[in-house]
Amino acid sequence: MARITFNSVFTQYPDGTLEPIRRTRIGGVEFGPGVRFSKGVAFAGIDLSLFIGRDLEVREENGILIIEGIYQ
Repeated sequence: MARITFNSVFTQYPDGTLEPIRRTRIGGVEFGPGVRFSKGVAFAGIDLSLFIGRDLEVREENGILIIEGIYQ
């Protein structure tokens, strides 16, 4: 596992939307580039916009980045 920055996983656009830079999984939900979402949209019950600027605990499996945790 590795600790990486939020911005190394997601692009944040001026309108506040987020988009994963690569294929990503969190809590069994998988999404990738081309999926833009805004504040209030939850993946596996997690609103990722609440964690902008935090570090993520991740691992890679078969080319998919799996988010295992979020650092305070």
